[in-house]
Amino acid sequence: MPTSTESPAQSRDSHDAEARTDESTTNNGSSTDHASPTDAEPPADHASPADRQRPLRHNRDFRRFFAGQFVTNAGDSLYTVAVLWLVFELSGSTVLTGIANSMLLLPWLLQILAGPVVDRLPLKPVLVGSQVVQGVVVLVLPLAAATGNLTVEVILAVVPLLVLSTLVMAPMQTTLLPRIVPETRLSKANSTLATVTLGLDMVFDALGGAFIAVFGATTLFLFDSVTFALAALLFAGIGIRTGDSEDEQPTETEDGTDESVLDAYLDDLRAGIDTLRGSVFVELILMTAVANFAVGVTLAILPSFGDGLGGPAVYGLLLGALGIGRLVGSVVAPSLERVQYGKLLLVGHSLGACCWLAAVYAPTPALTVVLFGLSWVPAGASGVLTATLNQTVFPKDLLGRVSSVKGTASGATLPLGSLVGGVVAAVLGTTTTMGLAALGFGFTGLYTLLRPRIRRLPSVADADPAAFDVTAAGDGDGE
Repeated sequence: MPTSTESPAQSRDSHDAEARTDESTTNNGSSTDHASPTDAEPPADHASPADRQRPLRHNRDFRRFFAGQFVTNAGDSLYTVAVLWLVFELSGSTVLTGIANSMLLLPWLLQILAGPVVDRLPLKPVLVGSQVVQGVVVLVLPLAAATGNLTVEVILAVVPLLVLSTLVMAPMQTTLLPRIVPETRLSKANSTLATVTLGLDMVFDALGGAFIAVFGATTLFLFDSVTFALAALLFAGIGIRTGDSEDEQPTETEDGTDESVLDAYLDDLRAGIDTLRGSVFVELILMTAVANFAVGVTLAILPSFGDGLGGPAVYGLLLGALGIGRLVGSVVAPSLERVQYGKLLLVGHSLGACCWLAAVYAPTPALTVVLFGLSWVPAGASGVLTATLNQTVFPKDLLGRVSSVKGTASGATLPLGSLVGGVVAAVLGTTTTMGLAALGFGFTGLYTLLRPRIRRLPSVADADPAAFDVTAAGDGDGE
């Protein structure tokens, strides 16, 4: 669950965070899946003024994508809760739990590999395929339990396969939305997607803890497989239309050799890096990287922290509180579009750090859960606003590449934090380590206070490329 200024609808969310890209399904290089005449949606860039103001519920492609996200995020939440608790239950080690969580967070480290690919591949096969792979792989764990072969080693072998199949989702999400939703509705669409993502985090994280307490973690994986199958069916039903500009189609190299493909891939990565170079987003990425390091620490030791407060049910409540906090932030985010972005970072994350620290040393588990949830409200709002910023100031045809570079640079500290957190907790204790993790949000507030350039950033509603020092132009006719 990435946080702060680089949060996809997610996260681990991935999640969080946190699928947004151009959609074209090919058969010998041409589109084969077309919307019915009655359902057809005009491309977002060419929507009439009336279409630009239509409620999102009337946008068929957005509805289907929304439903698919609803179901697949349920699956993500369930297997994350189950994996971390199962590793802790089998080993009793915060170090091994940290290793497992660092694996679950690998997509944030490897996003930079996925962005250029996403910008060139047809969306539907990748969307559907990722769900099918997850649904099949997750069944390995209950099968191992039924045969008496379930061990920490088996879990750690399965987790990388699960997370690699989700690798393309974050850059997909960033690129798809501006192509199916008019620009005037982007903030609302981002908020809606974040709400369903974070709402599911809240519900399924809490229910996952209770489910484990009653039925055990392995049974939960069976239900998890069903959610991925349903998500695959929903994504398969999204209507695909051929793009109206050449830059939206996958490009082929002149000679088709591996070397030329690699050159094109590296050129795409450089394009994303060059777009960010010299912009304010470099400093925003730094703040997010520090915050995400602390989040990684927290996720690694949360099973142990929850166990000390009352067992798997409390662990689920803490995860649920985290989801509630981010959900509340995502819901209120559109109403904050006209508030200066720099001031939101300063005030919001400073208050979040205070709530986090108070939660760790609260006298009762109930108060701990409430305060921990409140600490995540600013991160939820910041994630939605930043998603809208990305889609406003960056060229649309570069969004996948830029998103991947940003996600990797800011999210690489998530798995590192999990590894370090497990070791530190084994030395200093879980409670002390949780208290230190509050410094992640605190750093964002302090850095913003000391940097006038960040503190004076305009509101999202007034944002333009010049205000954030973004100077790159798109490859085609993108914005």
